[in-house]
Amino acid sequence: MTDYEINLATKLLPIDEIAKKLGLTPDDLEHYGKHKAKININNSLPNKQGKLILVSAINPTPAGEGKTTTTIGLVDGLNRLGHNTVAVLREPSLGPVFGMKGGATGGGQAQIAPMVDINLHFTGDFSAIEKANNLLAALIDNIINNKNASIQIDPRTVRFKRVMDMNDRSLRHIVTGLGAGNGMVREAGFDITAASEVMAILCIAIDQVDLKNRLGNIYVGNNYQGNPIFAKDIKAVEAMTILLKDAIKPNLVQTLEGNPAIVHGGPFANIAQGTNSVMATKMGLALADYAVTEAGFGFDLGGEKFLDIKCRIAALNPALVVLVATIRALKYQSGVSVDQLKIENVEAVRLGMPNLLKHVDNASAFNLDCIVAINYFEGDTEDEINTVKELCAAENIQVSVCKHWSNGGAGTEDLAKSVINSIAQQPEDQHYTPLYELHWSIQEKILAIATRIYGATTVLYSANALTSIKKIEKLGLQDLPICMAKTQYSFSDNPKLLGKPTDFTLNIRDIEWASGAGFIIPLCGEIMRMPGLPNLPASDDMFIDKDGTIIGLS
Repeated sequence: MTDYEINLATKLLPIDEIAKKLGLTPDDLEHYGKHKAKININNSLPNKQGKLILVSAINPTPAGEGKTTTTIGLVDGLNRLGHNTVAVLREPSLGPVFGMKGGATGGGQAQIAPMVDINLHFTGDFSAIEKANNLLAALIDNIINNKNASIQIDPRTVRFKRVMDMNDRSLRHIVTGLGAGNGMVREAGFDITAASEVMAILCIAIDQVDLKNRLGNIYVGNNYQGNPIFAKDIKAVEAMTILLKDAIKPNLVQTLEGNPAIVHGGPFANIAQGTNSVMATKMGLALADYAVTEAGFGFDLGGEKFLDIKCRIAALNPALVVLVATIRALKYQSGVSVDQLKIENVEAVRLGMPNLLKHVDNASAFNLDCIVAINYFEGDTEDEINTVKELCAAENIQVSVCKHWSNGGAGTEDLAKSVINSIAQQPEDQHYTPLYELHWSIQEKILAIATRIYGATTVLYSANALTSIKKIEKLGLQDLPICMAKTQYSFSDNPKLLGKPTDFTLNIRDIEWASGAGFIIPLCGEIMRMPGLPNLPASDDMFIDKDGTIIGLS
């Protein structure tokens, strides 16, 4: 059966029953049909603090490593053992759904539901974020076009872009205002919605007051005297907040085994912070004994940002890292081509292991314990799996083989037991340690990530990047954390440099800043904030029949 067929065949519980497992009542919800709801953020939450478990991964294959699937499987496994546990996840972007990777609701027996709703328009959060972002862009252009406006924006200084929740490379760099009466002609462009600063703000804001403040601090550009202009200066904040009045509320759905999942926000980890909202995570910790969340792509991206940005801003203290690896990804990291990954190759697994071990070392750099979860695929051989176990055992690394795709929570009980035991053995005062101090210079913070997490020897800055650093310092934003934009396939900025590369230079071609979200964004190598569709997009194989049944959405 396909993921869609499994999801469709599962009898879901009414959303009120899922809410009850978290101690919520129907009055705490805003219902979006029978099986999904928003959780009111104005209602008081229990005064307790659950344990936070972070799921990350090694560098992935183009198809991904199954972090979301493993997160869901672990939540089901922990609940099977009697531990009140909630999944806290990101929302899917339509770009990957119709592009290369497909949906992001898990797979097999480890899914959240209703799958189609979540993968498509869900409760409208992405649409609201897109509209709020583009309202600000429209207001900026309107002021530029209005010669009598009280604030005059120098169009040459505007870097704020419009966004769209679809992969479309043709919109990366465009010219707007063509034709008489259509505004000033200027260069512009689109980012994907997941890379929007408004998305980042929604996911980093602690409450609505903080949301407003951060929206107001979005940098718009300079006036002709060289003074900075922010969104609050052009009276954009209230209207943007109105558009986000429902999107700010986390969404409640369920796993196929009837366990709660809070799903909210969806920034990518290769071009943004790569984790769900602070409000959703804190809500999960207040409502359950354990909250399991995931940070996008490999630990070098999502994991590092989760710890150096989100946990620092939100005062979170994760208890443990679960590092997802697949036999296929290990072979891929050794240089095996995608079309050969299903063929047994023990030596390739061995050669790919340095990538996994480097990610484990990276977790320990933050003073965090790490358990490796082998996400089992049909065709993985005993010899390949034993190779991983043996090499991890030699480094005193815990390993659990997980078969949640086929067996649901029953396939992750061993991992769940290891997680509980590991957390139980930790000192009461154990606390994660950020990688760098915020008062360090921008170059020092970037160098810390590049050398300690990626393994680079040096960092090379383009002229544009050095100019941007000066602008950031002039704006007084140099003490913000770093949010690297880098390929997910390699520790380096070169997606073809696989395994555990050494003696390489990390290339910074430019640096952007998100003064509202509160971080600095170095752009490494050729990474783009508006992806393109592959030659054969997933949409080619999708079909909807006269009864509304969808084929090919996974």
